[in-house]
Amino acid sequence: MIESYEKISSYKFYKQIILILFISVFSFSEFDSDAKQNEDSLAISDVIQIKPVFDDNLDSLLNLWYVQQSTVAEDLVSDSLFADSLHTSIPDSVYINRLSRIPSVFKLTYNPVVRKYIEMYTQQKRDRVQVMLGLAEYYFPIFDDIFDYYGIPNEIKYMSVIESALNPRARSRTRAIGLWQFMYGTGKRYGLTINSLVDERRDPIKATHAAAQFSKDLYQIFGDWQLVVAAYNCGPGNVNKAIRRAGGKKDFWDIYRYLPRETRGHVPAFIAAVYTMTYYKEHNLIPLPITVPLRIDTIMINRELHLKQVADVLKIPLIQLRDMNPEYIQDIIPAKGNLIYPLTIPVEYATKFIDLQDSIYSYKDSLYFNSKQLLKSPNYNTYKGAGIKPSGNYIVVYYTVKPNESLGLIAEWFDCRINDLMDWNDLYNYRIRAGQKLVVYVPRKSVTYYQQINDMTLNEKQQLKNKGTASTVQQPQKNTSQSQVNTGNFVYYIVKQGDTLWDIAKQYPGISGEDIRRWNNLSENAMIIPGQKIKIKIM
Repeated sequence: MIESYEKISSYKFYKQIILILFISVFSFSEFDSDAKQNEDSLAISDVIQIKPVFDDNLDSLLNLWYVQQSTVAEDLVSDSLFADSLHTSIPDSVYINRLSRIPSVFKLTYNPVVRKYIEMYTQQKRDRVQVMLGLAEYYFPIFDDIFDYYGIPNEIKYMSVIESALNPRARSRTRAIGLWQFMYGTGKRYGLTINSLVDERRDPIKATHAAAQFSKDLYQIFGDWQLVVAAYNCGPGNVNKAIRRAGGKKDFWDIYRYLPRETRGHVPAFIAAVYTMTYYKEHNLIPLPITVPLRIDTIMINRELHLKQVADVLKIPLIQLRDMNPEYIQDIIPAKGNLIYPLTIPVEYATKFIDLQDSIYSYKDSLYFNSKQLLKSPNYNTYKGAGIKPSGNYIVVYYTVKPNESLGLIAEWFDCRINDLMDWNDLYNYRIRAGQKLVVYVPRKSVTYYQQINDMTLNEKQQLKNKGTASTVQQPQKNTSQSQVNTGNFVYYIVKQGDTLWDIAKQYPGISGEDIRRWNNLSENAMIIPGQKIKIKIM
């Protein structure tokens, strides 16, 4: 009877007849009603734990270029009303029989939790599942080949369905990334390159190699593939804790209640994914034709290359190249020296790339890889707050630090800022020691005045604050600009954005920040604000 049902249900012509037969023949339940109600409550609770993450991955999946290019998507996701009502009536015996016929080393257990996930895949998320079915035709052959190399059951490939919904750009709330949802530490442990330009967790081939190795290591620990799926999600440590709390039992369903809530759903979701991807035709699910090229080629790149260079020269949509090479976060392939990276392109462009590679590498290379930026020095003359380097107007003098002197005092004597002294002398803090020789840049025309400071006593240097500089030092011009107003013996300076007392004092040789503070009755911790008038005595 079950085989007859499956054969007939694939023909839409017999939909109404089958519906009537189903209602009349399979109107029973294999589970006690009270027990089933409790189990269903548990199933719903556990499905809720995984559903938000699954929904996020499915939604971002639809943003991929090769999914958006599928023109028949709307046709495939329609006509689901009958299918939903039909699948709601499927009895447990049908699911059990179908699962038992799948050749697998996994224990494909069936219970109400598994049923809830099957219904989520085949009813609630039909349109998204059809997209995954289309992507599976591209990814699953790649996975099968890699798992065969490592001696891993190819059923592991279905774990990518529950982990990422086959989305290479999937990113979880816990920052797990890629088709196989690797955390940073696990990805690095299995040899994946992760930096600001390259994240191989998003590389379908390299990440699958890492997933196969990780799964193989987990199986050596637990010897059970259901526990491997659980440990892949929450880590082997949490599974071992659950085993201990369950009294040493090593069956997933025995340790179920001791696992983290978000992990409990992974094994039933995995079983439901195996079921759905095997029996999708019986649920009238049709794989969405995906435009990602099934025939691809890989070019090894040994020089820096931007995906935009390839896209413009070869006339390939940039977004398509990005989806075929999702590991390059900034569209940059940072190949240089011994670092070689792959570029995946449609096979029909491989020969064209080789023929035009010189043109590709040179195309707008000064825009994407400006070598001048690699050797560019900071502009100390325009960068506010940095010391002025020697120029035609400045010259170096040396000052030897005396006992009990500080950078603040020395800055006042030389009419500069503390930050200037730190920049000029590569100092990382304010500490200086007696006998240390400091480099100071001073105006060329005032060099004689500043050179004598090194031989003065502390008292003589302190007097400089009141005496001002030598007559060779240019005095500030008296004007009535927007920033200062002359009122006889004093100049009123109007504070600008970013000014400090030391900035202002630097504009008036012989005047220190402490002088300005004293003339304006400012406290030690007083702040100045833009627009404020500061009184400065003309020396």
